[in-house]
Amino acid sequence: MTRNSLVEDLVNAHLAQSQEPRGLGMVPIVIEQSGRGERAYDIYSRLLRERVIFLVGPVMDQTANLVVAQLLFLE
Repeated sequence: MTRNSLVEDLVNAHLAQSQEPRGLGMVPIVIEQSGRGERAYDIYSRLLRERVIFLVGPVMDQTANLVVAQLLFLE
């Protein structure tokens, strides 16, 4: 393997990795108050409870599986 092809392979690997979706990091929490007290939800669970599915980024196999699971849950 030549030095140029090694560098090209490293650059391509870095570009492929940098284009993969990243976790959203911090997930916002919402707090609901009811007669039974307070309850905290992550925002995505709260949206799903209202039948809203949140999708961001490219649809890859793993993302598609998560969305299908949520759709089946809402069925």
